[in-house]
Amino acid sequence: MVNQVVEAMRGGNVLVAGAGVAGAGVARMLGDLECALTIADDNIVAAGTLGTETGARSVTVAEALAQLGDGCIDLVITSPGWRPDGPVPAAAAEAGVAVIGDVEAAWLADRAALFGEPRTWLAVTGTNGKTTTTAMLDAILQADGRRSRPVGNIGTPPGEALLADPRIDVLAAEVSSFQLHWAPEFGPDAGCVLNLAEDHLDWHGSFENYAADKMRVLTGAVAVIAVDDPVVTSGAQAAPGDHRAFTTGDPGAVPSDLSVSVVTGVRDGRIVELDSATGRLTDLASAEGISPPGPAGVADAAAAAALARSIGVSAEAVAAALADFRVQAHRGQVVAETDGVRWVDNSKATNPHAASAALRGLDRVVWVAGGQLKGAAVDDLVAEVAPGLRGAVVLGVDRQILADALAAVAPDLPVTVVDDTDPVGAMTVAVAAARSIAGVGDSVVLAPAAASLDMYEGMSQRGDLFAELAGRTAGKDSGR
Repeated sequence: MVNQVVEAMRGGNVLVAGAGVAGAGVARMLGDLECALTIADDNIVAAGTLGTETGARSVTVAEALAQLGDGCIDLVITSPGWRPDGPVPAAAAEAGVAVIGDVEAAWLADRAALFGEPRTWLAVTGTNGKTTTTAMLDAILQADGRRSRPVGNIGTPPGEALLADPRIDVLAAEVSSFQLHWAPEFGPDAGCVLNLAEDHLDWHGSFENYAADKMRVLTGAVAVIAVDDPVVTSGAQAAPGDHRAFTTGDPGAVPSDLSVSVVTGVRDGRIVELDSATGRLTDLASAEGISPPGPAGVADAAAAAALARSIGVSAEAVAAALADFRVQAHRGQVVAETDGVRWVDNSKATNPHAASAALRGLDRVVWVAGGQLKGAAVDDLVAEVAPGLRGAVVLGVDRQILADALAAVAPDLPVTVVDDTDPVGAMTVAVAAARSIAGVGDSVVLAPAAASLDMYEGMSQRGDLFAELAGRTAGKDSGR
């Protein structure tokens, strides 16, 4: 199939399904090749604009289905959000036409040297922490003098990165489970699965399917294994290539039967690398002051360091990059620190697993949570984090589910239920309530464990409001 796909991109009839960010990136890449390109999207303005830019023909989805039925298409490149049973992928499968995604298309074009000598690909996936780890990885690569760029779900579409001038030599790719589903041949130089928990099951059909798609990132020369996650560790054992590992614990404590060649972990407050064969320990960076704070940030830093070191990046570059790195908004960013109270925005924690990662290892926390749980169970999360809580504030459509779970586990914990459903009003009440609970040395952490669309335009608006109101409120005397 690989040869057929490459030949189609060289000079066949290629249909790009979707004119969004992913579709636009791959269309621009294909615009530099000799294929006959068609873009299918029912947003005729977006499709037409992209078609004009790339020299492609734009059609509606119905017109694309007719072309597939007539045998006029050699290859379909789908945007990652299209499910396998969506109209275009399903019609392509029925017609015997290969369907791949934007990451796969860029990968195969690069491997075939359609845009010069093949590049180095370092890929990151997982249920949580992908964006932070990828950003850390790119910072480390640049500190080492590598011409790198973050691509995929962060930064530039990978197809566009192949066109960059000056040339990009290393792609730090954040890849989703959707992108990996449509990338059967993808085999990065080094790949890492950070963690696995139930997510996107409506798209994949089961956790087993979701996990299998994530594990595709480990099929290259180096597999970086999250040994603190038993699901990842178990699934990674069949991965080919050199097995390396990362942990937030001591690298010497990793079981020898896992047969990893190098372990990146933490010893005496330092991120270090242990060579399993020689016992040699290499100091990489301080584990103190990592952004975002807490075990989740240290895990992301260790994973990024392990990936970078797998291609020979210097220890000095790891130290310099991590010392200067600051997490992107809504991913554990400290947004205010006044009167001895630290305010942390982790609005990106939109499921219980992400909230657990945000709160794990912290104590004296006032937890701000709630929104759309989408049927996710929270009892295990609440039982895990309750011992470290000073109080909680719950808001959003599923606020009472969280309140009831907290009452069952910690009946004496102060919990404020915010019934206001106005976005600004609800967050104003929530921030004021959190400030009334928090004392010197405490942290107020927005880690919703839930989606935001019950009240907000998205998790960014939710986090921005929290940060703005925290900045206004943090310095006020609560009267306690």
